[in-house]
This record gives sequence, C-alpha cells and structure tokens, in this order.
Amino acid sequence: MAEADPATSLTLPMGRYFNRELSWLAFNQRVLEEAMNRAHPLLERLRFLSISGANLDEFFSVRVAGLKGQQLQDVDMCSADGLTAGQQLAAIAAETDRLMLAQQKVWGVVHGELAQVGIEVVGPTSPIDPLGEAWLRDHFLNQIFPILTPQALDPAHPFPFIPNEGLSIVFDLQRLSDKQPIRELVMIPASLARFVRIPGEPARYMALEAVIRRFSGDLFPGYMVRNSGVFRIIRDSDIEIEEEAEDLVRHYRSAIKRRRRGRVIRMEIEERIPEPVEEMLQDMLQGHEAVVVEVEGFIGIGDLSGIVDEDRPDLKFEPYVPRFPERIREYGGDCFAAIRAKDIVVHHPYEAFDVVVAFLKQAAVDPDVVAIKQTLYRAGKQSAIIRALIDAAEAGKSVTAVVELKARFDEEQNLMWADALERAGVQVVYGFIDWKTHAKVSMVIRREGDQFRSYCHFGTGNYHPVTARIYTDLSFFTADPAYSRDAAALFNYITGYVEPQGLEKLVMSPRSLRDHLCAMVDKEIDHVRAGRPGTIWAKMNSLVDPALIEKLYAASNAGVQIDLIVRGICCLRPGVPGMSENIRVKSVVGRFLEHSRIAVFGNGKALPNNGAKVYISSADWMPRNFDRRVEFLAPIENPTVHDQILDQVMVANLIDSEQSWTLDSTGHYTRLDPGDKPFNLHRYFMTNPSLSGRGAALDNEAVPTLRLRGRA
Repeated sequence: MAEADPATSLTLPMGRYFNRELSWLAFNQRVLEEAMNRAHPLLERLRFLSISGANLDEFFSVRVAGLKGQQLQDVDMCSADGLTAGQQLAAIAAETDRLMLAQQKVWGVVHGELAQVGIEVVGPTSPIDPLGEAWLRDHFLNQIFPILTPQALDPAHPFPFIPNEGLSIVFDLQRLSDKQPIRELVMIPASLARFVRIPGEPARYMALEAVIRRFSGDLFPGYMVRNSGVFRIIRDSDIEIEEEAEDLVRHYRSAIKRRRRGRVIRMEIEERIPEPVEEMLQDMLQGHEAVVVEVEGFIGIGDLSGIVDEDRPDLKFEPYVPRFPERIREYGGDCFAAIRAKDIVVHHPYEAFDVVVAFLKQAAVDPDVVAIKQTLYRAGKQSAIIRALIDAAEAGKSVTAVVELKARFDEEQNLMWADALERAGVQVVYGFIDWKTHAKVSMVIRREGDQFRSYCHFGTGNYHPVTARIYTDLSFFTADPAYSRDAAALFNYITGYVEPQGLEKLVMSPRSLRDHLCAMVDKEIDHVRAGRPGTIWAKMNSLVDPALIEKLYAASNAGVQIDLIVRGICCLRPGVPGMSENIRVKSVVGRFLEHSRIAVFGNGKALPNNGAKVYISSADWMPRNFDRRVEFLAPIENPTVHDQILDQVMVANLIDSEQSWTLDSTGHYTRLDPGDKPFNLHRYFMTNPSLSGRGAALDNEAVPTLRLRGRA
C-alpha cells in the first residue's frame, strides 16, 4: 500500500487536532523553561521548577489515571486526534520521561546557583560544622523521631498502605548481635515539612529523607544499615459521581476517603535503590498496572517550593501591592454608589481582590440589603468571602450559597464551608449532580426607596484570595437591571432547576454557550463574504472543543483573521494551508498566571474598534465547559470597560514579547524574540492604572496607547 501524502493526511481527523494530553505536557515544558529564564530572580526560577513538578503529579493522578482506567476496562474510545487510551499512555510515558529528566537537569543547575548565593541544599553525608550537627541531631530526636513509625517488612507484617504522593524509605538492615538481616519501611508523614533548615548563615537545607538517613543509627540502634532507598507513589485521585447517589454530600464524604486509597498510577524510585528492594516494591504493586520510573536525582520536584520561602528578597520578584480601584475610593468606599454610577471592571492581580470582599462585606452590614446570592467554586482555606456571607446571614439577611462539591481537590474544604454556612443560617445549595457550577457570580439585592435594585459581580476567576494575587482575572460589577434579571434566572436554574427563558444579556452553558460562540464566528464569516474585514481575538486557558475548532477552521478558510491566546492546552493546529492558515496561536507564561477568558469579534471592522463585540466568561473552550458545567458568557457594553478589555488587556497580551511563545503547525512552541522594543504585559499593568477604576483624579493622567505591531 502506498504511503499517505502528508499534505492530504492533515484533512483526516488525526491530522486536524493536537493531542490534548501531549499539549498539556508541552505547556508544562514551557513552565519548566521559566526555571531557566535568567530574566527571573533565582528563587522565582526555583518556584517555576516546583510548579512544573506539582503540575505533573496532578496530571498523573487525574488525566493519566483516567486513561489507565479506560485501558483496564477495555473502553473502546479514541481521542479527537484518533489515539486509543493505550497509544496515548505510550506517548505520555515517553514525553514524561523526557520531561522528568529535564527537571532533574534544571534542578542540578539551580541547585548549583543557589549554593553560589548562600543557599545550600545538603545531602545525608555532607559535612556540617559541630554546632549545626548538634542542632540537627537534636531536631531529629525531638521533632522528627517521635512521629516516625518504622515497620518491619516480613510475613508477619504485610506491606502497609501508602497514601497519594506518599514518600517512604526502605532500609536493608543487619542486626549487629547475630548478623540477621531485616528490612524496614519508614513512611515520611505528610505533616512534616519536606526540608529542614539548619540555623545560621549560609542557609542550609536538608531534605527530610536525608535527615532520617543521617541519623538512622538513632532510629535503628543495634543495627547496621546496608542499603536504603527512597520511593514515592502517585494514586488515582479523581472522584466519580454515582448517578444513583441519594445524598450527594454523604457520597462525597465517602468518596474523599476512598480517593486516598485510589489505584497506584506511578511509582518513582531512586535509581540506586537495591534490586531486591525494587523487586519487593514491584510485587507490592501487582494488580495496579502502575508505571515504575527510576529517578536519578531529587524525588518529588514539587516539594522544592519549601526552599522558596527563604527570606531572600534579593532573589525574588520585587513585591507588588495591588491598587484598590480609585473610583470606589471617590465614593468613600461605597461600592454600591460607585457601581450604580457606572459599570466597573477590576483587573486582578493588578487591582486588589479586596474590592470583591469589600462588596460583600458592605452588603453584610448594610441594613438596606435584603438578600445575597453567591456561587462558590474555590474559596480557599481562610476565606473573607465565607465570613461575609456568615455575617450577612447572622444579621438576618436572606443568603444563598451555591457550593460546588465537584471542585477537584477542594471538595473537602468546600464541605467544611458548607457546614459552617448552614450553621449560620445560609441556604446552601449543591447545584446539579451531573454538572459543575463553574460560573463565578455574586448578586446583592438592596432596597432603595420603594424599589429593589440588584448589584452583580461576574468573575472570570474564583472567589479565592490567594489565587487572586497571582492569577490574572477580570471582575465585572454592574447594576444594569438586565444583567440582574439574568443573574437571578441563573441562580434559579441552579437552585430550583428552573430553566431560563429569554435571557437578555448572559449566555449560559450547558444550554447555548457553544452555539452562541459558533454563531458569532459565522457572523465574522458573513462579514468577509460581504467584503468587510472578519476578525476574531480570543483568550482562554484551554482550547479543546472539536466543534469550535472546526468552526474556527471554517472561518480561517473564509478569510477571517484569528488571533488566539491559549495559555495551556491547545488542540487546534494553526498555520496549515487550506485549513488554518489565518489562525495564529500564542501562549503567555510569566510572573502571573494568565487566567481570564475573553472573546472579541470585530463586527465587520479590523480589531480593535469601538463597535467590536466583547465578552468575558467563566468558561474555557472545552467540551466539559459547554456540556457539563454551568458557565456564563457576558457581553461588555459600557464604553470605558469595553476599551479597557479590548484596547488594553487584549492588545497587551497580543503584543507581549518577553513572556510569549508561538505555536506552529507541527505542535512546536517557540519563545518570541523580544526584539529592539521588548514589551512585558505584566510589567505594563503593574505600572499603569486601569481605565475603568481610575476615578476622576486620574482622568488627566495619560495611559500609554498600545498598538499592534505591523498592523494599522
């Protein structure tokens, strides 16, 4: 049989999409590259390295676990690019081996550079001065030794359960009295920090397993250590919802406990681990079908974040204090008065998340506020949002909280918040069994005169005070009655399954969000056919949905010019003649995590223009967001807010040259050359006040005009 022509093979389904999992791994590679970016301070580079490790752990515990489950259950289902679960797992194994090797090489470089600036990471046999040695042994005996529980590994002691991401050491010992061998397992409790800092200067850190090995004589008196080896396991951490579950809360409490005992997906072992120990570990994993990987270097790259906390401001990004929107200050901090005067968009993290907290705190104490409705997807462990809702309920207001139990890895925290809210008198709703409530919406109903007025907040990110300091997101505040009516319909849909009819502003999934976006793309195609420019700009975290990708391909073939800013997964293949030659894709990876979701349609003119259709959203362009989640897409019509999002946020992302990568038709990402006039969008927004929240005091202050290079 003759080989297929590569040019024509791209028209087949396999040639039209990049694999989702490999695209995600490519994103994590870009994160790892930042660990070698010498434009970043050294400890920030270490932070990027640790993030790449933590990302990879989650990838295995969720995505690889899902594929492994398909393979074990003989599920005959291919990915959009035509690969079976087995083929994807093989490709993932090869790519993750390469990625983990690269992580170790980066750690070797960063480890050496840290030592040069006075931060040493020392091993179990490294020489330490007498004072340091005495302190370390005392610390081991009093702070570590009491928590450890060595367990003999013999027929009388079955191999113990090891939790997800559990780190353990196996010791091969010989009893000094009679030369009898014994094998012991020491599990390192998750409650202990991975690194111990030895007091003094220079800063010296020793990994916990190294400390235990150093003082193994105190742990096993009367024994000689012949060999020892470190290993770590990753378990399946996904939670499956049983459709017949009668009590969703009880089901999740049980499922969280089961998750800790999920199937082992991957085991990482030291390359120098003794062969008999490796064989024993392999036996322990029989039936799990786990991948066993030998690691030469540091096991558990994500834990290197513990060193980043070292008090060395000279090795970190210069601290940044977000601005509070000046326009709200002009109204004496009265959020409602400022929003009533004009719609506001707040650009996090450059503008403080405190404004969102202030909005709800003001509602909690305002005697004219009668009701608050709030969605909660991820709220964090110390949430001022939760406190405000509790205060409002205790003040006698009607408070409804939609708590999403299916927020992965936050399920337990959300259950705790739900209990606290219910005790305070908040009406807690858990939404749909099959769908996640991912929309970020807050609604405050206030009595003003003889009428009620509603104030709404729509966010592209979570109500989470920690992530709001590092994620770039948009908070849109409005008192427009049409948005309020739509928000009320959205809440009624979630709490009472009352399907919205005749929405005036919002577009929702799983009802019509995909169809609306496709219709907007079709309008741009119509503009081109009528001889007008057709242009689309969109910014998101992930682009996976085949239907929208195919619609974008059709638009490209019609002559629509499309620029996509996709931080993470991108399954669309850009720049292919006859398929996507008018589509350009870039990814921005830098100091802050680009998280806002924005869609812009030129509406018959080149972008940017005042008549463009601008939307913000809680949804990425993925099947799950369109089919299995409650999401919103909100049009931005206020001229000032429209200009900030289009002419500032979107243009800045498109012209960024210091933190940007471009995707080519082969799936390869190339870092942009900053050129003679480098532009860093994060630095720009850190030094320039926003348009929407500027206030009259700053109206005369010039905002730099951002222009697209090489465009009119």
